[in-house]
Amino acid sequence: MTNASSIASTPWLSGDIVVASGNQGKVTELARLFGQMPVNLRPQSEFSVIPAEETGLTFVENAILKARAVSEQTGLPALSDDSGLEVDALNGAPGVRSARYADGSDGDDEANKSKLILAMKDVPDGARAARFHCVLVLLKHPEDPVPLIAQGRWEGLILHEPHGDGGFGYDPLFFVPSHGVSAAQLDSAEKNAISHRGLAAAEMLALLGQS
Repeated sequence: MTNASSIASTPWLSGDIVVASGNQGKVTELARLFGQMPVNLRPQSEFSVIPAEETGLTFVENAILKARAVSEQTGLPALSDDSGLEVDALNGAPGVRSARYADGSDGDDEANKSKLILAMKDVPDGARAARFHCVLVLLKHPEDPVPLIAQGRWEGLILHEPHGDGGFGYDPLFFVPSHGVSAAQLDSAEKNAISHRGLAAAEMLALLGQS
């Protein structure tokens, strides 16, 4: 069995790794979270990458699809992030469609937030529980039979209106009970320490023997 120390010493973990995401907010956060690793994280925007069609029904499936597509097209290891918001009152929506919630197009944060506010307008305060999920997948090459998979979840509540101008996506609508503010009101260090992406990154670093 391959252990964490042998994974961490392999040559592929000391060069370029392509981040399989077109979301600049995710790319920035991942660069901070993996800053201690001896690798050069490069966004897929530096390459002529055709993004994978996200046809999976789960975050894990979509993360693998994205990582494999980028690794195939660049010939480099790939790190992908598939994440989203699960709202109990909406039966888990927007879920894997979080970035495309409003109209099916990717990355319209304002439209997505507006749709969520409308969908939740009659939901009382006691029934507004939600959580962010993040799945990170690291592929050494496109045919990697054993991708490294790490996951994180972040519990919170959906606000009636946006608060704060930091972060991205649904952050202004996501209330963090432990801190008494929205995710958009946390500074980057606070957010990375407790967020779904921060927790998934910590798990990935542990798998790589970098914790």
